[in-house]
Amino acid sequence: MASSPISPRARRRRGAAFALTGAAALLVGLLAPSAAAADDFVSDAETSDNVTHVANIPKTEAMGDSFNSDLAFTGDYAIGGNYNGFVIYDISEPEQPEIVSEVLCPGGQGDVSVSGDLLYFSVDYARANEDCGAPAVPTSDPNGFEGIRVFDISDKTAPEYVTAVRTDCGSHTNTLVPGPDGEYDYVYVSSYSPSSNFPNCQPPHDKISVIEIPVDDPASAAIVEEPVLFPEGGNSGTAGCHDITAYPEKDIAAGACMGDGILMDISDPAHPVVTDVVRDPNFAFWHSATFTNNADTVMFTDELGGGGGAICTGEYGPERGADAIYTIEGGDAEPEMAFEGYFKIPRVQTETENCVAHNGSLIPVPGRNFFIQSWYQGGVSVLDFNDPSNATEIGHFDRDPVDENNLVIGGSWSAYYYNGYVYSSDITRGLDVLRLEDPRLRVAEQVHMDEFNPQSQPSYRPGRGHGRD
Repeated sequence: MASSPISPRARRRRGAAFALTGAAALLVGLLAPSAAAADDFVSDAETSDNVTHVANIPKTEAMGDSFNSDLAFTGDYAIGGNYNGFVIYDISEPEQPEIVSEVLCPGGQGDVSVSGDLLYFSVDYARANEDCGAPAVPTSDPNGFEGIRVFDISDKTAPEYVTAVRTDCGSHTNTLVPGPDGEYDYVYVSSYSPSSNFPNCQPPHDKISVIEIPVDDPASAAIVEEPVLFPEGGNSGTAGCHDITAYPEKDIAAGACMGDGILMDISDPAHPVVTDVVRDPNFAFWHSATFTNNADTVMFTDELGGGGGAICTGEYGPERGADAIYTIEGGDAEPEMAFEGYFKIPRVQTETENCVAHNGSLIPVPGRNFFIQSWYQGGVSVLDFNDPSNATEIGHFDRDPVDENNLVIGGSWSAYYYNGYVYSSDITRGLDVLRLEDPRLRVAEQVHMDEFNPQSQPSYRPGRGHGRD
């Protein structure tokens, strides 16, 4: 999923003081839906010939003072995370999306995963208690809450807050791993930045939290395991993971763990086991991962600068703040990652645009490897990595800087392909919808998904996607 630009968590965990808010404790801050995108939409972006910007829904007033973050999809709906809560969009008509509801529930990060009628939501900034209206407290408060909130979204117009599960160091990101029998969901919680000054986030924190959720009784969600991924300590700077991408059908997962990239066996989803570890001197911060559909290749991203730096200038070159592509050799018993090459967008950005490799997903073209990816103010890139040693950009969407004179945080946090369109969560400008018009990608339109969490990868072939039946 995504990190917070310029890592607000890291700044706060170094001991910054926080004023308490005066918000009253609420079960859930459900707000009325806002206006839909205008019918006479005119794009403000520059795009390649094979990409069309077809819609934008600006951020709402309730979410406007905080960053938009990640996306998840279910049926005709997209769910957009925000540091203040989340928004549910009706995308049944992708070129005219509408806001169905929004939930005000501050807690930072707002990473989202959806499973049937349940939504799992990451809280990474300490609150006084588990309520949605609870005020912020310092991370040094031993009673402060961080972790996962669980919502029932069976009624998209009126989500209900079900329960919360506290996790060490909170939840920067979360990854859904459906249980093999359908009776349980497992959520892998990634978090980091431990300190001896934080009672709920003690070093070395070389672990993740695994939450088990009974699908028919989500209020009973609880931690069932806290596997230590680096029993001998990870690379310099590693303390847990930033994000994990699971491929449940293949029983594998890839962890982007700050100083390390890892593979895991998740055949027993409650007890993941590390099977391979790689390091790269050009990588500053292993951020996220994506497998190819046949799982013989994995792409990692490097979020050099924490999302707040202008890393797409000529100064940094093509191998820093980039993607690194690895083939996976050795079979299921002893998998081993072998480096193939880097990719970084060729469109040089200005010094006032934060730009670095960030979240994306496969474009579901069976037998071929195409990728859609966000680059903050570098926009959205369409990537061909059929030759993993020579990946190339074949399309793009790119706006002007948020501020031409000053480095202001903005741009696409996540960009994902879902049922014929690309949806981009822009930190400051709202939800963008893109249409791809490229003969190489046309077959992807035949792949229909009933549910899509980009960090819980489905397999696909034409006419059939991934659903929770």
